[in-house]
Amino acid sequence: MTATPDIPTTSRAAVVTEFGKPLEIREVPIPEPPAGALIVKIEAAGICGTDVHVADGSAAASQPIELPIIPGHEMVGRIVRFGEDAERDSAGQELALGDRIVFTHSACGRCFHCTVTKQPGLCRERIMYAFTSCAREPYLTGGFAEYCYVFPTSGRIRVPDEVDTEWATAASCALRSVVTSFQRLGTIEPWENVVIQGSGPLGLFATAMASVAGANQIIVIGDPESRLALARRWGATSTISVGEHPTAEERAQIVQDLTGGAGADIVMEFSGARTAFAEGLDLIRDGGRYVVTGQMGPQEVTITPVTITRRHLTILGSWSGEAAQYWRALEFMRIHRERFDFGAMITGRYHLDQANEAMERMQRFEEIKPIILPTLSTDVHDQADVSLE
Repeated sequence: MTATPDIPTTSRAAVVTEFGKPLEIREVPIPEPPAGALIVKIEAAGICGTDVHVADGSAAASQPIELPIIPGHEMVGRIVRFGEDAERDSAGQELALGDRIVFTHSACGRCFHCTVTKQPGLCRERIMYAFTSCAREPYLTGGFAEYCYVFPTSGRIRVPDEVDTEWATAASCALRSVVTSFQRLGTIEPWENVVIQGSGPLGLFATAMASVAGANQIIVIGDPESRLALARRWGATSTISVGEHPTAEERAQIVQDLTGGAGADIVMEFSGARTAFAEGLDLIRDGGRYVVTGQMGPQEVTITPVTITRRHLTILGSWSGEAAQYWRALEFMRIHRERFDFGAMITGRYHLDQANEAMERMQRFEEIKPIILPTLSTDVHDQADVSLE
C-alpha cells in the first residue's frame, strides 16, 4: 500500500520517562507498517484511571512497565497507512483510508489461551499499549500522541458512523471492560437487585447496562455528587455517597434497608478502592454473585473464606476485553445513543501539551472522562459542564 503524502516521519507524543514525574513531549518515529499492521492518526484519546497508575508506576502490579512509555490505551484513530492484507477489521468490515477505528492490545496468537481457551486477554506474551517501551520499534505504542501503530495481531473495529469519536474512546476501554464483566456475570433477571461499587466511567457504563438489562434496583456507591447525578440519569434507582456515609457498615445497612434485609443479588466492583472487595462481600445476599473488575493495584485484604463457602457465593474476576467486546461496546452506544447522553461523561478536552494538567485533574476526581485531542489548539481547554443535576 502507498502512504498518503502528508504523513510526517515523526509524531509528537507525551511520554513517561520516570515514574511520578511530569510527562515530556517528544518526537517519536513513525514506522512503516508490516503486513497486517496499520498507522492511524489519533482523533482522540481518553484518559483512564489506569493511565494515572501507569504514570505513577503502581500499575506495574498487574503488568510490567518498560520506560519510556506513551500513556493511553483508549483511543480512536483514522487510518492513514495500511500494511499488506490489513483492509478488513476483526468483524469482517472493509476498511479504507480515513476510516475511524478502535483497536485492542496485541496477543501472540500462538499460546494456550490464544488458541485453546480462546481468551487472548490472558495471553502472557500480550503487548499492551501504554505499558510498552516507545524507545524501540514500533515506537508509537500509546494513545497520547499524534499518530499510533496498530499491531498486526491487534483486533480492530471500525467505529459506526452514528457513534461520536469521543464516545468511542470510552467504548475502547471502560465500556468494553464492562461488556466483558456482564458477559462473565450472565443474565440479570428482572427481580434482581444490583449494587455497583464505583461511579467512575466503568461504574456509570455498568449502570446503563444494568438499566437496559432490566434490573429491579440499581444501587450505585461512589462520589463525587456530579458522578452520582449522572448515574441517576442513566438508571440508578438509588445512590450512596461515600463522603456522606463514610463507613462500610453504614453503606451495608443502606443496602440492607433497600433490599428488604436480604442484600443485593448481584454486586459489581468497579471502584478499584483498597477496601472495596471485602466490603462487597457484605453487600451480597446469600447465594449471590460478585463480579470484581476494578481491583488492579497491589493492595492486600484479609477475608474469611468461610464467608464464600457457607454463603454459597459466586465470585467472578473480569479482565479487559477483546475485539468482540469492543464491537459490542460500540453497538451498545449506537443502539442506545438516544437513551443515554454518552457525551455527558466527557468532562474536559486537552491538547497534548496539557496532558499533565489533564492527568492531575483525573487523579483529583475533578474529571469523569477527560480527552486528549492532539489537534486541539494549544491555547484552548474545553471544560464541559459537570453540573449534572
